[in-house]
Amino acid sequence: MQATATQESQTKQALPGSPMSGSEIVIKALLAEQVDTIFGYPGGAIMPIYDALYDYMDQLEHILVRHEQGGIHAAQGYARASGRTGVVFATSGPGATNLVTGLADAMIDSTPVVCITGQVFAHLLGTDAFQETDVINITTPVTKWNYQVTDASEIAEALAKAFYIAKTGRPGPVLIDITKNAQLQKVDFAGYKACNYIRSYRPKPFVRPEYVKQAAELINAAQKPLIVFGQGVILGKAEDEFKAFVEKSGIPAAWTILGLSALPTTHPLNVGMLGMHGNYGPNVLTNECDVLIAIGMRFDDRVTGRLDKYAKQAKVIHLDIDPAEIDKNVKATVPVWGDCKETLPMLTAAIEAGVYPQWLQRFKDYDAREQEIVITPEKNPSTDKLSMAEVIEALNLATNNDAIIVTDVGQHQMVACRYAGFRQSKSNITSGGLGTMGFALPAAIGAHYGAPHRTVVAIIGDGGFQMTLQELGTIMQFGAPVKILILNNEFLGMVRQWQQLFHENRYSFVNITSPDYVTVAKGYGIAGQRINARENLTEAISTMINHPGAYLLEVMVGKENNVFPMVPQGRGVSEIILCAEDL
Repeated sequence: MQATATQESQTKQALPGSPMSGSEIVIKALLAEQVDTIFGYPGGAIMPIYDALYDYMDQLEHILVRHEQGGIHAAQGYARASGRTGVVFATSGPGATNLVTGLADAMIDSTPVVCITGQVFAHLLGTDAFQETDVINITTPVTKWNYQVTDASEIAEALAKAFYIAKTGRPGPVLIDITKNAQLQKVDFAGYKACNYIRSYRPKPFVRPEYVKQAAELINAAQKPLIVFGQGVILGKAEDEFKAFVEKSGIPAAWTILGLSALPTTHPLNVGMLGMHGNYGPNVLTNECDVLIAIGMRFDDRVTGRLDKYAKQAKVIHLDIDPAEIDKNVKATVPVWGDCKETLPMLTAAIEAGVYPQWLQRFKDYDAREQEIVITPEKNPSTDKLSMAEVIEALNLATNNDAIIVTDVGQHQMVACRYAGFRQSKSNITSGGLGTMGFALPAAIGAHYGAPHRTVVAIIGDGGFQMTLQELGTIMQFGAPVKILILNNEFLGMVRQWQQLFHENRYSFVNITSPDYVTVAKGYGIAGQRINARENLTEAISTMINHPGAYLLEVMVGKENNVFPMVPQGRGVSEIILCAEDL
């Protein structure tokens, strides 16, 4: 009688101490780490691992991407949507180097990803063999840790360390490069042991209660405090603890784009977005607050503007799990090292309940000004051309603010982050620190597998979409029901905006011609439509969201609309402008 796939995989459950190939040890490690989905692309140097995977297809789902960059962005999307570690396979040489952009993206955005790459036989290392690349030295600057395995006996321990390092402390990408001989070699396998300690690695710094006490004293004495929060709240799974702190303190809270969705956008103390295209009030009042409480954010340049003009009047409390971030850009008056899931309850217990009606009113006043000059005209433009903002508003209504929104990079990204509504965490997925065009489509595919019960909408510009549109083939093959919303202004919009405002309208190579996206999608078996009229918007968005599978909606928007407010480069956050005339 022919064995079933399950029976065959059961026969593969080798007893501890029995000989096993390095490739099968890789698969055993992934199962032990409770991996359920792998994104990857096979090739010669990783073929033995794929051969071992063949016997475990009933236990591990492999998503064949169309490019290795798509694979790692999908793994990032999976990690961001699920809160788990993403996994990607790639072969040696160009397969491995195609991961580098995604590794850099994951590194700066603190995304836990384990990349497993094949490598040429150990005896060929350094000989310029076919598809040999020194992937370890290439990826050292863009990984939290990497390691090359040349003997099968090292595989289990290396992978255990990889998963531990990727997901603990400040998360990040890890790469394990395995030579082909190590994949083929058989060794006695004593079973997989997960890693929970490395002597030279301390993922969580010791919490110093005296600093928590000092922070509480500053907060209790504050008259105009402001909370700025980032992705550390989400990565620490501390959303409930953060909300409790905000509500007891009564302090207005503003977010970075990676912190978006950690606190519902409708919360009465959520005062909006920080940074270059953030909201008017949070930016201006950063330079008026007396105590600035930074939680799980890194004070990057897009948030601070000119550092010598950033919050100089404020006492700064900085909560972060990564000690390297403390004092890196902004000097902390009180540093609170530690996991915010641990430090926030301590701080909440130590502070007095607060309320700041006059201070909160200042944010409302600035919001009213922004509503008048920027938001209302963007949501209700006077021209017949659709605006990006009104498209996002229609999407909010159609999804009841409950979709996962994955954005690419550019004007559409800033508009989506400004106007999208979120009711639950892990709902905003974007390339924050690296700003990687082409991120959204593959990341949205990964987000679907990370949160299959939720609606996933990829919002993409016409420029970024053409960088990774080959991943439509992945959607076609595996049926991921991703909704693709292209906001097409026939420009590389953000670059064009800067050329208009700062380079005297010298539009240098930013006009971009696109194919008929609906026809392209049709070629991949994906339904879609293109609209350019306001009267068709609501119905088109509804059709996209309610379609049972993947759907592509291309919306033609105003060609030369700009994103405001804006903190021009080289200025302080309080020098934010509401329109071009303010320059």
